[in-house]
Amino acid sequence: MKTLVLIFVMLISSLGPSIVIALVGYASVQGLSRNPSASSKILITMILSFIFAEAIAVISLLSVLNSL
Repeated sequence: MKTLVLIFVMLISSLGPSIVIALVGYASVQGLSRNPSASSKILITMILSFIFAEAIAVISLLSVLNSL
C-alpha cells in the first residue's frame, strides 16, 4: 500500500510541472506569433517559468525518495 501511495505521489509531482511546461510553451509560441519583436522578453519569462516548474518537480521527487 505504501508503494502504491508513493507511485501516486510521484505521478502527481511529475504531472503538474509537465502540464505547466506544456502550457508555457504553448503560450510562448502564441505570443511569438503575435509579436515577434518581443522575443527577448518572452524568452526570459519562458526560461524562468521552466526553471521554477522543474525546481518544484525536483523538490517533490526528492521528498518522495526521502520517504522510502
